[in-house]
Amino acid sequence: MYFCVKLDIMTAIELKSRLIHRITEINDISFLKAIDKILDSKTNSEILTLSVTQMDEIMASKKEFEQGLYIEHEVFDKEIKGWLKEK
Repeated sequence: MYFCVKLDIMTAIELKSRLIHRITEINDISFLKAIDKILDSKTNSEILTLSVTQMDEIMASKKEFEQGLYIEHEVFDKEIKGWLKEK
């Protein structure tokens, strides 16, 4: 006895195309907003907007790093443990 199993294998491109087509048929704003929220949580294309102050801080930190004005995590941990022993 043989069983025939229909596999519904769809490539990512085919699935995206199908979803786009189906979404264009939806007119319910609240439903579309819900889909948008779901998509926001799964995409990595979120654009992060920084203030001038934040950009200045990042650039200053980058400059300090390039000048060697930093301490490695392990070294910092040892220093803290030494300070805590002194108390």
